[in-house]
Amino acid sequence: MLYLLLYPLRDKITWLNMLGYISFRSAAAAITALLITFFLGPVIIRALKRHHIGETIRAEGPGTHQVKAGTPTMGGLIIHLAVFVPTLLWGDLSNKYVLLTMFVTLWMAIIGFIDDYLKVVKKMKKGLVARYKLMGQIAIGIIVALFMYIYPSDPNLITATSVPFIKHLMINFGIFYAPIVILYITGFSNAVNLSDGLDGLASGLMALAAFVLLGIAYLSGRVDFSQYLGILYLPTTGELTVFLAAMVGGLVGFLWFNSRPAEVFMGDTGSLAYGAALGTVAILLKKEIVFLMVGMVFVIEALSVVLQVGWFRFSKRRTGTGKRLFLMAPLHHHFEEKGWPETKVVIRFWILGILCALMSMATFKIR
Repeated sequence: MLYLLLYPLRDKITWLNMLGYISFRSAAAAITALLITFFLGPVIIRALKRHHIGETIRAEGPGTHQVKAGTPTMGGLIIHLAVFVPTLLWGDLSNKYVLLTMFVTLWMAIIGFIDDYLKVVKKMKKGLVARYKLMGQIAIGIIVALFMYIYPSDPNLITATSVPFIKHLMINFGIFYAPIVILYITGFSNAVNLSDGLDGLASGLMALAAFVLLGIAYLSGRVDFSQYLGILYLPTTGELTVFLAAMVGGLVGFLWFNSRPAEVFMGDTGSLAYGAALGTVAILLKKEIVFLMVGMVFVIEALSVVLQVGWFRFSKRRTGTGKRLFLMAPLHHHFEEKGWPETKVVIRFWILGILCALMSMATFKIR
């Protein structure tokens, strides 16, 4: 908004030339997001408490989590304000990729909000029926896939993705591209949602993943840097840096209130939305494989649930008694059951996330 309104006046007011730099607007977006969380976060938390929007802890979950019952949830609303307002202020709203990412985030935020509302307010234990949630995720995946066909960053690479470590090598998914896009967005949306089980775990890992994507978006949008590194030059994706900077600022600001002991949980309102947003950005940047490395902790968390459920059903059919691979799934609960303090699980998972991020960044030089 500010960019579209003020940047055309740069010939009359020279200092407005700064708005032409994505780096300046990204920094401004991150700072704005942090300030919004710091000032509006306590207001929203008090409002959630006033309306008794408190988390219900599952009886089958870790026993140590019962003390968290009643902690305000739907804190994703704080993150949404901290991401959308700075993006609207500092972003180029004529950029279709920014608009698509915001639309995906809003779409999944609504689905997550409905799920949280049904669980917390209407006291429906399972919230939104799983198949309806899945239908919403598949629908947004179809929209993203269609968008990539209609508005490709490179018409020659519509259904292709880049491969880490090898210059100029692309994998063309062909007719399987749309199903892969749907699976990718749905998978990351659910993976982040499953990881949101400990104070600060998901918000910290998402901030880290968004920061890595921010760097990739900036490099991919610069012809000089992309040529030097031997990566795809995607001029339309550079503006995503502003959205991702706001996301980093919003998540770090939210972590101020979400760190142990959490004053608020993001709920499905936040986790479903920003998991889908990260997956969408990875698709837009043609870095689907690289982002699997960046978000490896999310992937492992989701796989632990799949393996747990699959092995339990398989062993029950074979022996009549279901057996478990882990003490509890997702994986972070397994380590809690082994006696690890919650803070230790979170910090160690963050360290693993940092390691995965560094490994993924190394792929841009080891080529």
